[in-house]
Amino acid sequence: MIIEREQDVTAAALAVMAQTSDPRQRQILTSLVRHLHGFIRDVRLTDAEFREAAAVIAELGQRTNDTHNEVILMAGSLGVSSLVCLLNNGDQGNSETDQSLLGPFWRLNSPRMENGGSIVRSDTPGAPLFVSGRVVDREGRPIAGAEVDVWHASPVGLYENQDPEQADMNLRGKFVTDADGRFFFRSVMMVGYPIPTDGVVGRLLKSQGRHPYRPAHLHALVVKPGFKVLISQVYDPADPHLDSDVQFGVTKALIGDFVRHDEPHPTETNVATPWYSLDHVYRMDAGEAVLPRAPIK
Repeated sequence: MIIEREQDVTAAALAVMAQTSDPRQRQILTSLVRHLHGFIRDVRLTDAEFREAAAVIAELGQRTNDTHNEVILMAGSLGVSSLVCLLNNGDQGNSETDQSLLGPFWRLNSPRMENGGSIVRSDTPGAPLFVSGRVVDREGRPIAGAEVDVWHASPVGLYENQDPEQADMNLRGKFVTDADGRFFFRSVMMVGYPIPTDGVVGRLLKSQGRHPYRPAHLHALVVKPGFKVLISQVYDPADPHLDSDVQFGVTKALIGDFVRHDEPHPTETNVATPWYSLDHVYRMDAGEAVLPRAPIK
């Protein structure tokens, strides 16, 4: 098509997208062109703004490396990650789900551990935390033999890949559920933390007057053949940023019960007070067990 007016550009692009052989890809690309062109008309995007937007997209890729994923960080900060998660789980977002954001800090190949072990691998000051989890299906039946990959930020608000003071794989570990669907381990109480703000996402937050904080949370990725991979986060209800998460990730189903104890631990005599405990149930849906692509190495 020879372009005679601006409307012809959209018609020509849609005609080309319609030639895509894969039906799902054709649907996505056609809708993308329709909405993207509509957005450009709606805001009357200028030449300068287009060039700036192209530079921002390029910078997102340039700032993404083996230890940092600026693209995922931006997706979360725009609410995209949470929206995609909820649309694909919990009856398309109409009911509660234990699914949550993968986030930009999950790594493959974290160490396998026996139940009851500690995921603290280097000097990590903080209040002791004892986690007991139970993995069940939608009917509440225990799921034995599920692999549970857990990770969280340190009490200084950094994941170990961000912090040269921490040992590799500190505060990460993989456990297997027992016959009752249970797994349990020891760690230290995590805190809320600011997401990295030295790049594109930081400039966005500053322009909007937004804080960069995520509330304290424990990540888990649960795998069992015959079930959809469960990606979950459990949040501390006492965190001051619970209702203003910069990544829009907190749902009612994900608020945990982190209990503070000021009395001595009943079995671990070397545990200082205060110490904390978390007992949480993770519910899995039937489906295909497909691991996500790790955002960092």
